[in-house]
Order: sequence, then C-alpha cells, then structure tokens
Amino acid sequence: MWYKVFGDSGTVMGMSVREEFGKELITTFGMMPCFFENTIKPCFMKKLPILIIAVVFITLNACKTETKEKTAATVIDVSLTDAEKAGGLLTPEIMWKYGRIGSVVLSPDGSTVLYTVTYYDLTTEARTTNLYSVPSAGGKPVQLTTGGGSGPQWIDNGTKIAFVAGGKVMTMKPDGSEKKEISGLEDFEILSFSPAGDKVYFTRRVKLDQTANEKYGFPNAKVRIISDLMYRHWDTWSDYSYSHLFMASFDGTVISNEKDLMDGQSFETPDAPYFDETEISWSPDGKYIAYTCKRLTGKAYSQSTNTDIFLYDVTTGEEKNITEGNMGYDKYPVFSPDGSMIAYSSMEEDGYESGLERLFVYNVVTGERKWISEGWDYDVQTMQWNGNGSIWFTSSFRGTKPVFNINLADGKITRVTEGDYDMGPLQLQNGVLVAGVMSMSKATEVAFINMATGEFKMITDVNGPIYESIKIGKTEEKYIKTKDNKDLQMWVIYPPDFDPSKKYPALLFCEGGPQSALDQFWSYRWNFQIMAAKGYVIYAPNRRGVAGFGQAWKEQISGDYGGKNIQDYLDATDAMAKEPYVDKDRMAAVGASYGGYSVFYLAGVHEKRFKAFVAHCGVYNTISEYGSTEEYWYENKDNGGAPWDKPQPPAFNKFSPQTLIDKWDTPILIITGMNDFRIPYTQSMEAFNSAQLRGVPSKLLIFENETHWVTKPQNAVIWQKEFFEFLDTYLK
Repeated sequence: MWYKVFGDSGTVMGMSVREEFGKELITTFGMMPCFFENTIKPCFMKKLPILIIAVVFITLNACKTETKEKTAATVIDVSLTDAEKAGGLLTPEIMWKYGRIGSVVLSPDGSTVLYTVTYYDLTTEARTTNLYSVPSAGGKPVQLTTGGGSGPQWIDNGTKIAFVAGGKVMTMKPDGSEKKEISGLEDFEILSFSPAGDKVYFTRRVKLDQTANEKYGFPNAKVRIISDLMYRHWDTWSDYSYSHLFMASFDGTVISNEKDLMDGQSFETPDAPYFDETEISWSPDGKYIAYTCKRLTGKAYSQSTNTDIFLYDVTTGEEKNITEGNMGYDKYPVFSPDGSMIAYSSMEEDGYESGLERLFVYNVVTGERKWISEGWDYDVQTMQWNGNGSIWFTSSFRGTKPVFNINLADGKITRVTEGDYDMGPLQLQNGVLVAGVMSMSKATEVAFINMATGEFKMITDVNGPIYESIKIGKTEEKYIKTKDNKDLQMWVIYPPDFDPSKKYPALLFCEGGPQSALDQFWSYRWNFQIMAAKGYVIYAPNRRGVAGFGQAWKEQISGDYGGKNIQDYLDATDAMAKEPYVDKDRMAAVGASYGGYSVFYLAGVHEKRFKAFVAHCGVYNTISEYGSTEEYWYENKDNGGAPWDKPQPPAFNKFSPQTLIDKWDTPILIITGMNDFRIPYTQSMEAFNSAQLRGVPSKLLIFENETHWVTKPQNAVIWQKEFFEFLDTYLK
C-alpha cells in the first residue's frame, strides 16, 4: 500500500479532538481516503484518493494527537476577490477558500443532520472548524458554534448534542443553546457516549515502553534503542505508547471511574496508522463494545494484516474474539438495530491488504458467522443497517461509488443510486438515508437519498458561492481497447470552454495504490479541475490493479508492477494522441506514490510519447525501498517475497525503475516529503541524483515538514505552483 484512500467504512459513532486539531487530508472524505493523494476513499487501508477517511469526509479524526494546528481567533474571510471572480477559473489560492465538510451525523429520528465545516486562512495557516445543522429533507442550515466545534454526537435520545471544542467535551441543545462543559475527562482522542447515556468509551495513548533516557537517566540524550521493527510507521516515530480503549461512567455532567480495557497490552485500537474511530462501536443497548485490534507487535506486526474484532461485555468484563480463525483484515463492526447481529468487513488472506472486502454478519447469540455478500465481486464499504433485514453499503463500481443494498434473507444485491458520483459515508436512521456526495467536478456536500427511488438531492451548498464565480470543465467516461483486447475505462476531463477544434496539451494521471479505486474523487491537490483550468486535457485510466472492475482486475497487478498496468497507460496515451483535440507532441505523465512509481517506470519505456513527467513520493529502487519501509505485508505480497530470497523474486529487478535509468531522456519533476516513512524521501533523492548525473533536465522539490502528503496550506500552494510551472515550461 503505497498510498490509498483513507477508509470511509462504518458509522459515525464517536467524537474526536482530531477534527479540530488533526491532520488535514487531501480529499473531502474518505478515504479513506482516502485524504488520499487521490481520494481518501477508506475501506481497510484504502479509505482515503486516494477515502479517506473519525468518520469524517476530510480529516483523520480518530488518530493519535499531534501538535495542534493554529486555530483562527476570528472568522476567516473566504470570499473571492474581484480579481478571482474576474478570472473565473479555479486557482491554488481559491482551493484554500473551500469549506471542507467533515463529520456528518444523522439524528436518531432522521430529521436533522449535523455536520462540520473547516476553513483555512492561507496567510496565517490558521484553521477553524464549526458545527452546523440542516433538516435532512432540506432547508436552511444553522451554524451552531462559532468558537470551534467538532466530533458531534447525538445523546439523550436526540435531545442534546455532545461535541468537542478546545479539547474539551461540551453539550448543547439541538438549536445551539445552553452550551455546557462536561468535566472529568482530559487527554482523550476518540470519545463515544453509550446509547443508554450512562457510560462512555474513549481512547488514550498509554506509555508502556522504556526510553533510552529512562534506562540511563540522561534526560537530554537524543537516541533510540531499537530491537524490533515498527519503530516508525507512515509518518511518525514510535512514542513508546499505545492507543488503548477505556470505559467510564457518565452521570450527565461528569465523566468518572475510568477503566483501561487493554491494561498492560502492547496493542492498539483502532489500528495504526489511521486510527479510524469506526473500528469501535457500541451495541444499541450499551451492553457491549466491539473493537478492532491487531494483537501483534514488531516484526510480526509488519508482516501481517490479521486484525480481529473483539466483543467486550460491559457488565462482566469478559471479551470474545468474534473473528478468530480468519487471518486477514476484520474491521468496522456495526451492530444491528436490536443488537443481535454485527456486520463487519473482512478480507480472507493474511498479508494481503487488497483482498476482496467481504460483508460478514456475526450472530451475537449463537456465535455463527456468515459471508452475506458471497458471489459479489466488488468491495463492500460504509455499511448501515436498515432494520434487521437489509444492509445498505457503498462500493467502488466501474469508476464510481454508488449506494447498494443487500437483502439478508436471500443475499440479493440491488444498486440504489445512479450517476457519476462517489457516495458515502452513509448515515441511516429511522428510515432516512443521507450521504456525502463528491465528484471530479465538485467537493463533498451532503445529500438526502430517497430509499425507494434512489434519487438524491443536495441539502448543503457550502461552496456554492465559489462555483457561481468559476467555470468547471466537463468530465466524460471513455472506453478503449488495450493491446491484449481488454476494455479499459478512463475518465477524460476537459478545460472550461473546451473547443474541440483546438489542440490541447494532455496529462496522463497515474493512480496510486497500487490497488486503490479511481472513482469520482475530489482532491485538494491532485485536482483535475484545477489542471483543466490551466488549459490541460486530463485522462485518468482505470488500469489493471484498480478496484471497481472485479477482483481479478484488481489482483492482476501483484507481481506485475511494470507489466500490463503500464501497458494500459501506454495504450490510453496512444488512443488519446489520436484525438483531434489533443496535441500528441505536448503530453505528460503525472502521479503520486504508486503513481509516482508508474511515472518513474514510464520514463524508461515511453519511447518519446511524453514531453515531461511529474513523480510525487514514488518508488525508484525496489530493493533499497524494501530495506527502508515499515509495513512489509504489501511488499512481500506484491513483489513475491524479499530481495534476498533465492531465487530472487523477479519483480525486484525486472520492474525496478532504476534499472531503466539509461533510457531516461525526458524532463522530470520529483517531489517528496522528508517525514514520509512509507516511501522514504531517499527514493526521490536517488531518482533525482540519477537524472542529474545522466544529464536529464530535472528538478527536486523536498518538503521538510511534510509526509506522504502535502497538507499545510502554504506548502500545498507552492506544490501547485511548481507543478504547473514545470509542466507549462515543457508543454506550453
């Protein structure tokens, strides 16, 4: 998993300090991100292009606390200037004036939707997040907080709202009045009130491991003593602590009597690195807590995807592993309305993070587990119960993410929504269904979905004033035949005011993953509309390896990184070069993570098709990357083992871009973040140094305080400006 969308599975059950102070993602929900370089579209480790994604659409709400970002002391002015209105096109500066929808929570009676919106001040990099409400049937939104508010949750049967402000737990009435602080709890990350209202669960980091300073009594020493793997993960070094699940009492005003349900355990819930709060849930009667945990550490953790779901009895303190025996990912428990069943997502194979995301149901009384979605060849995500008889979910499906439902009695799956959109996460209460909706043309808004007809209508319009002032390019689905006679779908995005009689420069977008979904995502950096506004035609192929075209299509890429999926890109490029509106002499390839790898590889095999390349956080040398990354399950699965195996898996040399450096002859921009531990920044340095020594025109952009993503406002604008300056130099 080089990058995927952050997860958008599960339900909005809890609250977290992360939305107010957490890491900004790249897309609007996810997935999951996923804020996925593309869409943070999650589930398992994908939710987040790329979602994303706390159950929020743009922020990793439920992750461990980091240094707090600056919060704005006053209202942030996000109105467009006269010059921006006159320009009429999307710019990097306008991108940072978007309001970004976060948590979305439906009231128990289904009448009201709570949601958060985050705004940024580009000049100061301050941010502000506040809480809003809107009738689920549509109506005028009401701003409920002005001094900050995140992680909303309905409590007391929908008569009150709990939320986080300034790191403190607050309550208020649904109209925003009578705000009160709940005392007794500090230092928490995720917080969820029980349905009965008498208890809470929360997560907190608990220090268990000894530091070198403690061992030797030297407080000023800067050294780590390491004897096992997982000493750093994705973007953070180990802080010698673990995210534990706690339970406490609540009397309406005070939280007390804390109990660590994982006392002494060197394990975590939710699972790192995303700490998705939808991996924990209450039963409707408050008698059980279901939570996800990978009970492995160090080397064993780095090689396994075996997470399990544990059912904790609040009364007796007993717990049971309800997924014991399944060796792959088991995540996102969702109780049925009567508490008798738990739906969850499950992958079968240990060490394979891109297996089929199957819908299982566990019977709490009998202990029986059943694969409900058996025969369905697509991933099941963001599950919501509709009574006890059916489950509604989303799934990447041929370049979109519609809503489906499955009848538990006969297993029949029905598609509910149509159109070129990504739907989800879902919220379903009292026969009312709402969802986030995004596309390649618009950022996430909230929609009401008619459960009978599948028709939906937007009930928020956070960024309406922006869309009134800028032009949006058309997005079109296109199919071509590949060299091996397969049907290859791709999305083509045209510049605003597109004139088919003119010739335009074109950009090939290379998806990350490698096994992620290229659906209808909206990204705040890899944004197709801003590329189109710059006068480029963009084509984004759903090449071998992406989700949404059957499991065989997704799995084909393992062990074949430089094979059929790269040929798909070349076939798509050849097809686009024949279009009368494309200038075949002004084409470039761009991409991040696995997309960055793809760009590096294409640079050695493109045979003069492209005039420029842009690679962000890509793998250049598969052997050195193997020796410096941290999660080894994806390496071992996709490359067929370790580079020292005998015989050596052929992928390590056959498909390593550095073996093709003698064929590089085209200008390339290489971008990386120094805190990227998934694909360490040295990979980009190797590629840049090699290009320089070979005399290839090249530029290296290193962000000293960024990770696998570029999330800080001013850094992100510089990213955009360098990106287009480089492309314009060689394509215009």
